[in-house]
Amino acid sequence: MLVALLVLLALGNTIEAVGEDSEEQCRYKPKLDPRPHSVSIVEFGAVGDGKTLNTPAFQNAIFYLNSFADKGGAQLYVPPGKWLTGSFNLTSHLTLFLEKDAVILGSQVPSQWGITDALPSYGRGIEVPGSRYRSLINGYNLRDVVITGNNGTIDGQGSFWWDSFISNTSTYSRPHLVEIVESVGVVVSNLTFLNAPAYNIHPVYCSHVLVQNISAYAPSSSPFTIGVVPDSSDHVCIESCNLSMGYDAISLKSGWDEYGITYGRPTALVHIKQVNLQASTGSALAVGSEMSGGISQVIVENLHIKNSFSGIAFRTAVGRGGYIQDMHVSYVEMENVQTALLASGQWKSHPDEDYDPSALPILDQITIENVTGINISLAGSFTGIENFPFEFTLLDISLSINPAASSTSSWMCSNVVGSSTNVSPEPCPELKSSSSLSNLHSSSITTFNSQGLASYL
Repeated sequence: MLVALLVLLALGNTIEAVGEDSEEQCRYKPKLDPRPHSVSIVEFGAVGDGKTLNTPAFQNAIFYLNSFADKGGAQLYVPPGKWLTGSFNLTSHLTLFLEKDAVILGSQVPSQWGITDALPSYGRGIEVPGSRYRSLINGYNLRDVVITGNNGTIDGQGSFWWDSFISNTSTYSRPHLVEIVESVGVVVSNLTFLNAPAYNIHPVYCSHVLVQNISAYAPSSSPFTIGVVPDSSDHVCIESCNLSMGYDAISLKSGWDEYGITYGRPTALVHIKQVNLQASTGSALAVGSEMSGGISQVIVENLHIKNSFSGIAFRTAVGRGGYIQDMHVSYVEMENVQTALLASGQWKSHPDEDYDPSALPILDQITIENVTGINISLAGSFTGIENFPFEFTLLDISLSINPAASSTSSWMCSNVVGSSTNVSPEPCPELKSSSSLSNLHSSSITTFNSQGLASYL
């Protein structure tokens, strides 16, 4: 009876078309239809005692529900309990629904996660050359997949993975909690994510992605844990989320050096709004550093950033190629942040020695406005690339600098140009005058757009 009732509440299918405007990604939500079929994981022999391994139950349940894909789709219901599992795959037209007090626990036995190939836009595992561990919950080439609940929890039990990373004893790159690849119509909502081995939510080569009303937490000591990572994906909305991570809270990516350039799929048409972010050793919002497929048409608004190493960061390096452009960030509140605004062209990690040192990244048409901050150590650090400066427009920014900050200047700048209006403390001279950099770079950006984004929309 309870399951039948929850079917009526489950999220559904059909992504409605939206315009080619970043802001529209959160304005128009997917149509929410109930699934006509539902089963409980208990019906497939699962035991919610936190000890019994339930991987076969999840795999068998989803295999069964795949038969309803052409009959309106189906729901897999996870009731209250602690459901230990290894890696499993989702199917199209499926809702995975976690009830309140339902916890999916990731196994701490690496062999129960399995191994998968490196993503083609990266060429290797991010941390270790070669293959990588599969994520806990996976989807490949799907349509209309929903991971949601009544604030149930997905707990990666990441301490094992963090220890192996720190001790450099892992054979493969760490897994993520949720990774959906080459899929259209992805919804992740109304859930809590805990202790991810690396990333929490990683849509890759996807279109029409909604991440809404989720919380994600990993302790400050967890190495390079990241909340939401849209990667070579378009038509993305991230809204009403609380993310507190060891490294970055949100990170936009699009491939690594020559592999990302060759794959050529940008991250574009992204809207991020009304999020609370904390990043202990990284950035609350990071763009890059792996951005070789390009990142553009991004609107970010209503950010609340606290207790973070840096607030908003743009990272890249010689050899990346690609571009970060047409990005607008507004209405940001910061508190207890070491560096409020960061841009660096010196993020020099490379997958191998085959990257092209003449592949220079373009950063321009980036506007940041209506930013306030208290207890800030450094207002801005902008370090572009020699003879290839970054361009920023800064408007209506007021940052209160901590008097105990050791820096003698509130801004550090090199190889950057742009303009600023009503910015306090007063920015460096390079950011006080207008620039014609947009005209200089426009032909390159047009080429990237025509070869990248257009073929996927």
